[in-house]
Amino acid sequence: MQGIVTSIKSFLSFSKKELNGIFLLVTLIIIVLAGPWFFKKLSKSSKYNFENFKREAESFKNASQLNLVNDVKINISKVQYFKFDPNSISDSEWAQLGLSDKQINVLRNYVNKGGKFFKKEDLKRIYSIPESQYQLLEPYIHITEIKSERKSATKITFSKAAQSNLKSQFSVIEINSADSVTLLKIRGIGPSFASRIIRFRNRLGGFYKLEQLQEVYGIDSLKFSQIKDQIRVDSDLIQKINVNTATFEQFKKQPYLSYKQINALIQYRRQHGNFKTIDDLKKIMVLNEEIIRKIEPYFSF
Repeated sequence: MQGIVTSIKSFLSFSKKELNGIFLLVTLIIIVLAGPWFFKKLSKSSKYNFENFKREAESFKNASQLNLVNDVKINISKVQYFKFDPNSISDSEWAQLGLSDKQINVLRNYVNKGGKFFKKEDLKRIYSIPESQYQLLEPYIHITEIKSERKSATKITFSKAAQSNLKSQFSVIEINSADSVTLLKIRGIGPSFASRIIRFRNRLGGFYKLEQLQEVYGIDSLKFSQIKDQIRVDSDLIQKINVNTATFEQFKKQPYLSYKQINALIQYRRQHGNFKTIDDLKKIMVLNEEIIRKIEPYFSF
């Protein structure tokens, strides 16, 4: 019996190293088991307040409604909207509509130099008027028909004899023969525009219709409307290219043709012989109807 007790004590007894290991294991088990409870105590669970969400959503909605005017810094409480004609409105009235001094100066300079607003969208073309501000002004823009005013004013003010004298004093510039000095006589054309017109004309070989001037950099619909009555086109002065003998370098001067289209022209000519009419160009796949219409006045056969 005593031997059994001694065996049991010997089995249950641990060395110091083993006791330390057991203590460490028990400590880890306690930490693992108590961890979730301890973490739950430290971190307070928060329930989302939907009332706060509603307030935030309403605030965002209000902010988005004001977003259109934030970028132009308009004080809504001071703006007074009313129907206006941008061709005749005064500086003080522009200010009432919320425009800054800088914006008003840009508009005033544009009008003083002969600029006109023919339709509502023309105001959007002024670089100092951002899209957001134009959207606020657009419902109030009312432009008086400029063309009809000009016609009626001429009928009322001038007799037929006076109109005849006026036309004799007013010189119309032929665009294909004019030099840069002559082009400066056109109201609305300065040295920069004159240089661009001549440079583009030389590349084309001449203009065959007035509307081509809108392809010159900087001449938009407003500028074209301002100058078109002072210009005429003599299409007989166009320098044409013989499509059957022209080299790649000669074709390259024509701005309406790409390198790919020029190469197709030359290759087709080599394979099929000379072109006889403009309709022969339609057989070249890379030349569509629009391109053929543009280049037709510049080709001879």
